[in-house]
Amino acid sequence: MTNKEILKIALQQSAYDCNCKPNDFLSDKNIVTVSKANKQARKYIPLPVECDLVSYGNNIVAQTSKRTKAVIEEYINRYTSYHCFETPNINLLNDMLEQFNLKVCFMAEYFLPNVDKLKEVDCGYELRVLKKSDFADLYVDEWSNCFTFDDRERDVLAVGAYDKSELIGLAGCSADCDTMWQIGVDVLPEYRRKGIASALTGKIAIEILKLRKVPFYCAAWSNIKSVRTAVKSGFYPAWVELTARDNEFIKALIG
Repeated sequence: MTNKEILKIALQQSAYDCNCKPNDFLSDKNIVTVSKANKQARKYIPLPVECDLVSYGNNIVAQTSKRTKAVIEEYINRYTSYHCFETPNINLLNDMLEQFNLKVCFMAEYFLPNVDKLKEVDCGYELRVLKKSDFADLYVDEWSNCFTFDDRERDVLAVGAYDKSELIGLAGCSADCDTMWQIGVDVLPEYRRKGIASALTGKIAIEILKLRKVPFYCAAWSNIKSVRTAVKSGFYPAWVELTARDNEFIKALIG
């Protein structure tokens, strides 16, 4: 699979997620669509949504509800696209969404593999490819970033790092849609800063590509360690996403 093919698949998936066309993300003009359910969208996206902004670096594709469409269109056309994803401008977006009982909730950067840089790396520990039956007993706190605890059927593959017989690091992936599998990785605290996370991430990405699926990686902008792992593994930043949710959902999330 080439980088061009990978990007094409990602754009198509984002189009399913956002109720638009793949080429809309490559336009030099912002696009606004009314969100609707789609069986081909990523499984964890609660479609329809009322405010979701996506940018592959060219423009913004915003999916909205009918009632929020005008407000969000006004916001994204007010600033340069990348400035819509940062403060203080996000504070204005929150003010504009207040009338709908909505507030910015999720902000993340998504990474795709560069097949020219992706390679297996020797981190000094044995790496083992694990199937579903191999990781059935690994749904514990140590590996909370590796698996989808609330929908285990999505977890399809993992790679473990072992110090002799001890599992010291783990990368897992979930089949979030038909064509793209998301990677999560964890390493035990005493084994960090040894290149294990990036070795695991690169290895599982290669295994995913062998199965003709596209691996992708998600990180918060502020999670420097996670971003470094992605880049060191051979991934590059492909798109960013910002999503608003209702205030009750946010209050329950933060406790």
